[in-house]
Amino acid sequence: MAEQKDRLTWLDSAIGDADHGTNMHRGFTAASAALDGLVPDTVGAVLIGTGTTLLSFVGGASGPLFGGAFRAAGQTICTPAATTQELAEALAAGLAEVTQIGAAVPGDKTVVDAWTPALAAFRHRADAGADLAEAALAAADAAEEGMRATAPLQARRGRASYLGTRSIGQLDPGATSTALIFRALADAVTAR
Repeated sequence: MAEQKDRLTWLDSAIGDADHGTNMHRGFTAASAALDGLVPDTVGAVLIGTGTTLLSFVGGASGPLFGGAFRAAGQTICTPAATTQELAEALAAGLAEVTQIGAAVPGDKTVVDAWTPALAAFRHRADAGADLAEAALAAADAAEEGMRATAPLQARRGRASYLGTRSIGQLDPGATSTALIFRALADAVTAR
């Protein structure tokens, strides 16, 4: 988020209130600091801690959306390590939380437009027996495709929906952040 802060803010300036990059940077910086030195006993503890911090530090709708998603994902994993299938279920719980909070569906020009194809790709690879790295790479690629697919859409949720047809032609900042998160997951598990 630090590297993409200005880009996210620029995207949000076109269809939002120009604070998405600043908010996401602040939240993930705080989450990183909160986790620094932590020796968690479960994967879920890391995700829940991240979500709780995001809820506290990310302003606007993004705090509840991303914070809630991380917390929901974390509540599904109560073990020190997670299998690819367990992570698929965690990602599904995160998406369910986002859709419940935001009442968005694919095509609304939101986080959901990147998360839904990412989850589908991750699950497809996991169900085929792929390892975590392969599933995460597929999810990151799908999230980026979903993000790019938001440009021609008219926003139907969030602040951008107030712009009507003027929201067409712009990438959704939340979908962009979602793609960044999935890419960070892929980078982390392939670097091991």
